[in-house]
Amino acid sequence: MVNQNVVVPDATTGIITVSTVSNSSVFTPSAQKPPTAPGHISISKKKLLKSLEINGDQSQRLNSWVDSMRASSPTHLKSLPSTSSEEELNSWMKRHPSALDMFERIIEASRGKEIVMFLDYDGTLSPIVADPDRAFISSKMRRTVKKLAKCFPTSIVTGRCIDKVYSFVKLAELYYAGSHGMDIKGPTKGFSRYNKDKPSVLYQPAGDFLPMIDEAFKQLVEKTKSTPGAKVENNKFCLSVHFRCVDEKKWSELALKVRSVVKNYPTLKLSQGRKVFEIRPMIKWDKGKALEFLLESLGEIFFHVLYFYFAKIFFSSTIIWLLSGFTRIKINNSKFYTLAVEGFDNSSDVFPIYIGDDRTDEDAFKLLQERGQGLGLLVTKFPKDTNASYSLQDPLEASTYTNIRTC
Repeated sequence: MVNQNVVVPDATTGIITVSTVSNSSVFTPSAQKPPTAPGHISISKKKLLKSLEINGDQSQRLNSWVDSMRASSPTHLKSLPSTSSEEELNSWMKRHPSALDMFERIIEASRGKEIVMFLDYDGTLSPIVADPDRAFISSKMRRTVKKLAKCFPTSIVTGRCIDKVYSFVKLAELYYAGSHGMDIKGPTKGFSRYNKDKPSVLYQPAGDFLPMIDEAFKQLVEKTKSTPGAKVENNKFCLSVHFRCVDEKKWSELALKVRSVVKNYPTLKLSQGRKVFEIRPMIKWDKGKALEFLLESLGEIFFHVLYFYFAKIFFSSTIIWLLSGFTRIKINNSKFYTLAVEGFDNSSDVFPIYIGDDRTDEDAFKLLQERGQGLGLLVTKFPKDTNASYSLQDPLEASTYTNIRTC
């Protein structure tokens, strides 16, 4: 059982204490989808070698990998005749229309439900930049997200470590799921007058991998230091090797160096994002699992809020500030009970919205699609395979959309 520090308010004195408890004492079984003693996915040697691309013809492997690296950049999209390209875009837009154009339909679908927002960081809240340390969020976007958090429970789900993304966003009232959802923490500042003392969410399913991650990080730094432009980022529970500033002629060389390190760690997996290699623990956890966990945990937080602040009127119809306090909603007894006891995860009265731009966000899009609950919005200027329902072109459109979502 994984132990964690949880902030719990005293019901009578209001004094907040910090105690170390196991996951099972705070979260319901449905919130503990992964094994509490983190292990690794059972995977055949053949499949592992294939995923790391360290088996087979060397030249073919490199060509395939470099082609994939090129494909991660819009400037390397396959050339198409203008007519064909336009037809492809129109066809894709019919399947994934602009969320701005379809705003009224989305409003109608979410009517009468509690909206919960999930946002990726790079490419969604901030533009993709050459130096990952300079992926700053604009002041306008920060104000928009701050306003959004006053209206709805809001989470940032990112591949970055929490400390790094928090240094950019600087909003204590948000939920943060860093390392692709393997490091989850709740707000350190109340965003409504009713939930200032709510319990903090904390979950780290890959805790046992930290020594291995740190060791692999040092090896990657040493191995790639001779490749100009390569940058290795330690995101606590995962590693990123950025090659956005690496000369394309050096890509195959860099790919070999990265794989030569990863192959020494059978329980780490290598994948690729937008001009970045990602090295993560091979556990059954991703952004979709993090979304599911947060929904369940938010339901429990709602229960604590109701218990401490509305105990006397819990079983009577009333007008309350629902979690975020952004609007007054009349709720009957059954809806009260469903949200508070069953949690957001199992309630049809909740409408999750997830906005992201990367391959790793597809796990969250797919989860929402399979559940038939809420919707996913993909931020992209180019057609691509996705499980998202709608699209936005860039962070500016994402800012516009989130701004009009607020009260």
